[in-house]
Amino acid sequence: MITIEQLDKSFGKLHVLQSITLSIKRGDITAIVGPNGAGKTTLIKCILGLVKADKGSLTIGGHHLNGEWTYRKDIGYMPQIARFPDNLTVKEIFHLVKDLRGTRDTDDDELISGFLLENEMNKKIRNLSGGTRQKLSASIAFLFNPKILILDEPTAGLDPISSSNLKDKIIKERANGKTIILTSHIMSEIQELSDRIIFLLDGKIFFDGSVEDILGTAKERTLERAIAHMMKGNGK
Repeated sequence: MITIEQLDKSFGKLHVLQSITLSIKRGDITAIVGPNGAGKTTLIKCILGLVKADKGSLTIGGHHLNGEWTYRKDIGYMPQIARFPDNLTVKEIFHLVKDLRGTRDTDDDELISGFLLENEMNKKIRNLSGGTRQKLSASIAFLFNPKILILDEPTAGLDPISSSNLKDKIIKERANGKTIILTSHIMSEIQELSDRIIFLLDGKIFFDGSVEDILGTAKERTLERAIAHMMKGNGK
């Protein structure tokens, strides 16, 4: 579904991505992990078309990205921190997003119920808790039944019930054949959900494999300890 070849990106003298080459398969949950400054956010922004790489190529669904933007209609994106107009209500945000996309053909009733937003619909964004904003952001990411889901720290700030509901939704979408990219600093969450781990370090792919592979390589029982072991072994 997503093919990246020899992707390079620098900001001034800072070489953020260095010859990134990988393929992300349909029907898998691929986790991109690494310490702060490893290049995770820049790689995601390149996939979203928000950052243009200096070198290399990026293909999504057979379409080579070269200033093209229509492919984004197939992507549901949940940023780490979502920004919405403070003066609008939750209901108005749903209407606004659907108007911008030019469609009312969505499953928002299921999402509103699944993320426990029924009692929040008439509240203004300024009056919402951080967790409720996160649930709204999750709902919008899934709203248009996208083929690709990019979820950046999706359970941050969520209560246990909402976190469990979101994880169940992610697993359901994987079963429906969606391509899912996940980032999180919660390694237990990555270990629970992911089929594949891409571990970035200093802008390079340091490890690419399954959870079982990385645990076996590091000879650890948990992903958190395995990642810490690899970082220590690389002098981090």
